[in-house]
Amino acid sequence: MSDLQRSFAKAKLAGLPPEAPLPLDAFLEDDEYAEEQGDDKSHSLSESAQDDDSSSASSASTASSTGTIKPNRKHLFARPTGKPLDPLPWTDYFAREYYLENPRPDEVVIHHIYLTPPVNKGPLFVLQHGAGSSGLSFAVFAKELSKALPDAGVISVEARGHGETVVKSIDGNIKGEPYDLSIELLSSDLSDAVKLVQAKLGWTQLQDIVLVGHSLGGSIVTHVASSGALGTALLGYAVLDVVEGSAMDALQQMNQYLATRPKSFPSLASAIDWHLSARVSVPSLLYQGPKSPSCSDNPPWFWRTDLSVTERYWPNWFTGLSKKFLEAKGGKLLILAGTDRLDKDLMIGQMQGKYQLQVFPDAGHFVQEDQPAKTALVVQDFYRRNDRSALVLPPKVGDLLKESRTAHETGIPLDRREGDKLENISTPDNDNLAVQN
Repeated sequence: MSDLQRSFAKAKLAGLPPEAPLPLDAFLEDDEYAEEQGDDKSHSLSESAQDDDSSSASSASTASSTGTIKPNRKHLFARPTGKPLDPLPWTDYFAREYYLENPRPDEVVIHHIYLTPPVNKGPLFVLQHGAGSSGLSFAVFAKELSKALPDAGVISVEARGHGETVVKSIDGNIKGEPYDLSIELLSSDLSDAVKLVQAKLGWTQLQDIVLVGHSLGGSIVTHVASSGALGTALLGYAVLDVVEGSAMDALQQMNQYLATRPKSFPSLASAIDWHLSARVSVPSLLYQGPKSPSCSDNPPWFWRTDLSVTERYWPNWFTGLSKKFLEAKGGKLLILAGTDRLDKDLMIGQMQGKYQLQVFPDAGHFVQEDQPAKTALVVQDFYRRNDRSALVLPPKVGDLLKESRTAHETGIPLDRREGDKLENISTPDNDNLAVQN
């Protein structure tokens, strides 16, 4: 820098007002934060979150979230105060709910289902949640999807051991944990639930179906597609933030994560607060314990699903998922929260154009709750790409040859449509008009 430039810069800086000092309370907050850090270094979740009903439980309840580094300046990232913590009703997002009985040789399943029926011949989106979640984890997504496709129907199915779906023995007693949560049985439950809805609403045949599954639900819908249980009604399936490789790796830290989350909550509001909102989906994850005669306080709320007892099924859920996803019939959509989740088979398949890939880098594991509008738009576009009703196929060669022979014998040109043929039938009136013209 030349002497002239240096003197000019000094003159400019001298004319600026002095920098205001930091307020005293900022230093006090830093001191308080340092003291808290000395007392408790076990914090693992970021305390910053948007006050949005669609905020996912995953951002505060997935293994990937437990490694979040807490910022150094507490007052910059403080939890917002005054945010609403009251639960939201499911009726804001779905039109109906059903408890559909599914008798089997050794048990009776009572499927709990949230439903918005399709209009006319609109498509049917079947949603399957992940492990430890409920059908309401898709609530905000379902509402956004209904806005984008007003004629579409939406079914959100709750898996056994989750939400309000129950399994009874033949003698009528409700089965408790541990449940049979094998991927084969969960997939059979989902396809059966769809057919029970068809029977309940009196549909003569199933509409075009798009399966959408999150995490474990993604593995379930892939297994249903691979089994062909829904036949030709299946247009395609969408898998949200689960691939075989990263899922198997994450399972190694699952017990560590489960040990860090609270065993119970004193109220639903505290549970919603711990999840950083999610006011519609969190209440369905919990149940209130029995009231104790010796305690005047309200009983605490406990998790409906004890994920620790499902550990023996974890490998069964995800082993072979990538191969099934790539080989099953129907359109394929994979939505991820990061490209680092792709394993080798999916990377090769993506380069070969075997499926549609969408990445939401700003979302957590629960992409349908973190980014419900964007997820709905991507699924809507996926449906339109695979919509058979908009597909116009060219005529078969055999049909063209048959029409050519018919045209030669009758003298009717090939380019005339069926309606035009009626107009070319020779009648005395038509002949007279032709002569007069």
